[in-house]
Amino acid sequence: MKRYQLFIILLNLVLALGIYHYSVMEKEKTLATGKLVLLELAPVDPRSLMQGDYMSLRYAIANEINENVPRKGYYVITLDSGLVARRQRIQAGRQPLNSGEYLIQYHTDSWRHSLGAEDYFFQEGRADTFAIARYGGLRIDDKGNSILVGLYDEKKKLIQ
Repeated sequence: MKRYQLFIILLNLVLALGIYHYSVMEKEKTLATGKLVLLELAPVDPRSLMQGDYMSLRYAIANEINENVPRKGYYVITLDSGLVARRQRIQAGRQPLNSGEYLIQYHTDSWRHSLGAEDYFFQEGRADTFAIARYGGLRIDDKGNSILVGLYDEKKKLIQ
């Protein structure tokens, strides 16, 4: 193998690892400093809700969406006193944003809006513990990125 070929391979490896590291650091920052919001879970057929060791989630905020909204965009939400999100509108970009409003980025995959946090994994055999979940807890940053951090019961307590 020639020197320049080895150099190109190593350069690509370093670039790939750098991009991966940056992505992880952004997620860690969102976990550490992001705003906690609770999204009400939409009813799902219990027979398909539990599948092995994960729960498939659907959020009420994504229900009743008009087909004429952008394939990618942002839910603009406000929070009630219990940190429960209420959708105000859907928009294509980050602006405009009024005081007390937050963004949650979505994209459309086939027939529904996805926040990228539609599956919650847990230890096998704990399905009954998480079946009482009424809210999905997400940490969001100012760019609309979100990370699912846990499930909450009707009293808005984290299910452990």
